[in-house]
Amino acid sequence: MNHKKITIIDVAQHAGVSVTTVSLVLSGKGRISQTTAERVNRAVDELGFVRNRQASTLRGGESGVVGLIVRDICEPFYAEMTAGLSEMFEAQGKVLFLLQSGSTGKGLMRCFETLLTHGVDGIVIAGGVNSVAGLKERAEEQGVPLVCAARSGGIEGLDVVRPDNMLAAKMATEYLIKHGHKQIAYLGGESHSLTRAERLGGFCATLLQYGLPFRSEWIIECDYQQKSAADAAETLLSHYPKISAIVCHKASVALGAYFGVLRTGAQVGGGAVDSFYQQKIALIGMEDAPESELTEPPLTSIANSAREIGHATARRLLLRIGGQNLEAQNIIVPPALVERESA
Repeated sequence: MNHKKITIIDVAQHAGVSVTTVSLVLSGKGRISQTTAERVNRAVDELGFVRNRQASTLRGGESGVVGLIVRDICEPFYAEMTAGLSEMFEAQGKVLFLLQSGSTGKGLMRCFETLLTHGVDGIVIAGGVNSVAGLKERAEEQGVPLVCAARSGGIEGLDVVRPDNMLAAKMATEYLIKHGHKQIAYLGGESHSLTRAERLGGFCATLLQYGLPFRSEWIIECDYQQKSAADAAETLLSHYPKISAIVCHKASVALGAYFGVLRTGAQVGGGAVDSFYQQKIALIGMEDAPESELTEPPLTSIANSAREIGHATARRLLLRIGGQNLEAQNIIVPPALVERESA
C-alpha cells in the first residue's frame, strides 16, 4: 500500500492554521499562543509527522537525498554496490546518505529513524536483516519508498534486488567437477546467514547431481575476514589432505584461503599435482573483487555484479520516488564466471 508522505501542509490543514504558523511552532520561533502551539503539536502527533525534516521536504517537495543502510561498508561487495547506487542517483541529481548499522545489524532501527528524520526521498536496506516488517510499516506511514538490495529471498510487499546465490554456487561447483575434482569442500559464511544457506543448497545439489559425496565435515563456517579464512583453510586441509578443491563463500574468504593453502605447503591451482608431485588445491570464490587478480595465480570467481545490483536497485527506487504504483518485485541479477588460474 502506498501512503502519502505527511508534510507541513497536511499538519496545517489538520490543525486549522497557516503553514507559517506550523513552521514557527516546529522551529520554536515567533510568538505563538500556547493554545495554538498545542493544537499544532497535537496535529503532528495524530498524523505521525516526523519533525526536523529538511526545509524542502517540509514544504511538500523532495529533499534530493536517498538513504542507504549497510552492515559493514568494508565488505568489497557492498562497497561496489554502493558505488553503483551512487552513480544512478547522482545522475538524477540526488545525493546518497550512507549509514552503517554494524556487523550484527543492531543499529538498523536507529539508522532507519535517522533517515526518516532527515526527510530522505527513499531508503535502501542492503544485506540480510532478521525482520523488516516493522521498517516496512514505518516507511509506509511516512510515505517513504523502501527497497531491499542483496538480500536472500523475497519479502512480501517490498521490492528486493538480489543475486542468484544458488546458481552462483552451482556454477562454481560444476566448474570444479568438470575440471576433474571430486573431493570438494565449502568454506565460509555463518550458520545464521540466508545467503550461505542458498549457496550451500546449490553446492550440495550439484554434488549429488554428479554422484559425488556430501561430507558435512568439509563444510566449514568462518566470517569474511581473511585471517579467519586462512586459519580455517589451513586446519581443514591439515585434517583432510585428500581435498583437492574449495568453493569459497566470498572473495575475501577465497583470498584468505589462498594463504591458508600456502601455509600447508601446497600450491594453489587447478591441477592435482605439478611436475614435482606437490599437491595443488583449486580455489573458486563468490563475489569477485579487484584483489582476486593480485594473487599468483589469480583467483577464479563467480561474480555477482554488485555494481549492477546497485544500478537495478536505484532504478527501482527512483520509479517509486516518482510516484509509480508498482507491484512489488523480486529482481534477480544473474552471476557470471570470471575464469582465471586458481581452478
